[in-house]
Amino acid sequence: MSHSLLQGKRGVIFGALDSQSIAWKVAEKAYEEGARFVLTNAPVALRMGQIQELATRCQAPLIGADATVDTDLENLFSQAVQELGGPLDFVLHSIGMSPNVRKGKAYTDLNYDFYHKTLDISAMSFHRTMRAAMATNALNRGASILALSYIAAQRVFPDYNDMADAKALLESIARSFGYHLGKSHGVRVNTISQSPTRTTAGSGVKGFDGFLDYAERMSPLGNASAESCADYCVVMFSDLTRMVTMQNLFHDGGFSFTGVSQEVLGL
Repeated sequence: MSHSLLQGKRGVIFGALDSQSIAWKVAEKAYEEGARFVLTNAPVALRMGQIQELATRCQAPLIGADATVDTDLENLFSQAVQELGGPLDFVLHSIGMSPNVRKGKAYTDLNYDFYHKTLDISAMSFHRTMRAAMATNALNRGASILALSYIAAQRVFPDYNDMADAKALLESIARSFGYHLGKSHGVRVNTISQSPTRTTAGSGVKGFDGFLDYAERMSPLGNASAESCADYCVVMFSDLTRMVTMQNLFHDGGFSFTGVSQEVLGL
């Protein structure tokens, strides 16, 4: 059921690849709530995924951009403002990839060229995104910017590998850039730390199925779904949360504050 929370708002959504993507769910919910937005992903992802289907359904312009290339991002934001007819009210950064994870490298034996790519793609791209949005005057006062994180930024999950470092950097960037954007533009910047979610990227982590079950048994409310994460993102884009900024917001059914559960103990 629509509540028209985003009626008249404009945005950019990064990272929708297929129907399993959280960004895909966010796009569907934002459209239901009245938003207009541009969908974007790296050119190679546009060829691999089904994003054109989503763009058609949501009546959304589709603009390719490599989030590690500053000129691509500046062009994206300039085009988005032109396509949508004005500055933006929200941005979703849903980007993450580790060559070390894909190649099965152990955390204690990383390929450092891969490590640089992990940090650039998964975290520095968030900094680049906000810098490009500022440089092109693409943001409305009071806009909301979100990135998707994970609790491995605070706790050790051995097989999450160098993505844990990337998420820690991502959250730090949100705080630091959030301060500057808040002071200069009244813009909110937050991260959402989501439950383990069966996305194309998440499923590639070693031992994912076992951990998904563990998190389900640890969380008082169970794992938060991609759909419920999309609902949370919509609320964070709306005017209802206009004083929330520089926060890492756990959306994980209570996992983050549960020491141990009866289910895990077998009681």
